[in-house]
Amino acid sequence: MQDSSYKNLIVWQKSIDLVVEIYKLCDNFPKQEQYGLCSQMQRASVSIPSNIAEGSRRRTIGDKKHFYNMAFGSASELETQIEIAFRLHYCNKNDYQKLNDSLVEVLKMLNKMSYGT
Repeated sequence: MQDSSYKNLIVWQKSIDLVVEIYKLCDNFPKQEQYGLCSQMQRASVSIPSNIAEGSRRRTIGDKKHFYNMAFGSASELETQIEIAFRLHYCNKNDYQKLNDSLVEVLKMLNKMSYGT
């Protein structure tokens, strides 16, 4: 096993924090959204740190970049879903801004990892 764990990556830590915030937000969604938008947001958010972890353990740069790109794609998907939740009034402006700011930070880090690994 490698000495430097993916758990030490700031982008992984921040994406885990984002997952927690998404789950908290979904607690306030209407019941009819439990298996709709809420479920999609949870899956997309969990996919981000999962792909970062998998990519960090891959041996080739190409493999690493592939999984970091997958995480970037999931983050982009989540960005759209957060926007939808806001427009449907499932979250307030403060929550929206906080989630959006966190997500943009993760996206910037993933972008660098995808091109600079």
